[in-house]
Amino acid sequence: QVQLVESGGGSVLPGDSVRLACVFSGRGRTNSHQYIAWFRQAPGTEREWLAYIGWGGIVSETADSVKDRFGISRDEGLSTVMLHMHSLKSDDTAVYYCAASETPSREERAYNSWGQGTQVTVSS
Repeated sequence: QVQLVESGGGSVLPGDSVRLACVFSGRGRTNSHQYIAWFRQAPGTEREWLAYIGWGGIVSETADSVKDRFGISRDEGLSTVMLHMHSLKSDDTAVYYCAASETPSREERAYNSWGQGTQVTVSS
């Protein structure tokens, strides 16, 4: 079982930058290294995939909708995956979740371990 804990959320102004962190521990069923992804969910909307990254950061992908403003990175020594968000807008207001999967995927159903989420509110 993989455990994940997000941090770094809060209330920010439009145009600000925020870095979210996801600390992960444990291994999956096959004892393999995990792909870690970030999703977000705004009230009344479906959960939206944002990015994923594999061991050592060798494999990663960011959603077209945010890749001009968001980036993902990974520090194996700290067992942490970061989501770097810039030029934030009110539409970025959501609960941000990290999740773990044994395969790289944009699909929510591929991820079987989830953190509790961290709220990001963008408002003037």
